[in-house]
Amino acid sequence: MIGTMKQFGGKVTRQLSDQYGKSHNWKGGKFQNLMETTMAFSLRKLPKLLYKQIYDSKGRHPVKPLPIVPFNSKEFLASADETKMIWYGHSVILMRMNNKTLLIDPMLGPDAAPTAPFKIKRFSAHALDIIDTLPPIDLMLLTHDHYDHLDLASITKLKSKTLHYFVAMGVARHLISWGIDKNAITELDWWDNKSFEDISITFTPSRHFSGRGFSDRFKSLWGGWVFKTARENIYFSGDSGYGEHFKEVGKRLGPFDFGIIECGQYNENWHQIHMFPEESVQAAIDASVMKSMAVHWGGFALAQHHWKDPIQRFTKEAIRKHVALSTPQIGQPFTAAENMNNAWWNTLE
Repeated sequence: MIGTMKQFGGKVTRQLSDQYGKSHNWKGGKFQNLMETTMAFSLRKLPKLLYKQIYDSKGRHPVKPLPIVPFNSKEFLASADETKMIWYGHSVILMRMNNKTLLIDPMLGPDAAPTAPFKIKRFSAHALDIIDTLPPIDLMLLTHDHYDHLDLASITKLKSKTLHYFVAMGVARHLISWGIDKNAITELDWWDNKSFEDISITFTPSRHFSGRGFSDRFKSLWGGWVFKTARENIYFSGDSGYGEHFKEVGKRLGPFDFGIIECGQYNENWHQIHMFPEESVQAAIDASVMKSMAVHWGGFALAQHHWKDPIQRFTKEAIRKHVALSTPQIGQPFTAAENMNNAWWNTLE
């Protein structure tokens, strides 16, 4: 029980509510999306959804664990002009930018539902062990507090090697409750910009929600990131439904050399908070992204679609709309300029 309670993270105090209240996005005691957003979820559909989630898993999981390319520290840390990136499934991105190591949404744990009565198992085995091979993390970035992005086991294991944290407003309370030094954490509101060494980082809006329990829904913010250096401009969308904010991000901060775009775990019942693959491609176009990759797939079955459906539909739509894309394997280093178009998932069941 103690372990389960710890998973919920920090509580919202009156002092924190007053602090959040200074944000333009905090209204009526909670954070708001820029446009009206609902889950469109009916309780009548709950039994069928739960049954399929627990018992009908055909095609939703790979037959065998998805392989992970072993990490090569020497290669990753070698000085380079271009940003090096590695995708570890779902939304986990490791970056080497301007000789600094950045880690986004490091959910490397085996279960995306640690407080639920049933497990949502990771597609790859022993992903948490990757942390042992990683170099010191100069900056960890957290888009929001959902379990499939903010993982207690991963945060705990990374604690000794992480120097600083940039997080969505409201997420700091969770980290502090897990023993992270509050002085190492910087919270950001939408459009806040911070310099990290010679990297300009902006927290951008998305269309989503937050919460780790029933009592803290919308009590922390959600969003994406923009990383700008003298040579490159990279956009990480974060979890999102489709919306006008993509055009606004592109207008304010684009164009982008590379876009890491959410694509996966969608369903008609929560379409407004997780866009369909065709919309993910359009989001990249709206944001003025020159080349994009799909994330939020290849990690967990959080929806009812086939595990390959996100990347198959994203790829098909990108080709149809003449959008350049990158499809690296899990654990494979790549740069924005490299041609990574190997449909590796086609060889797997």
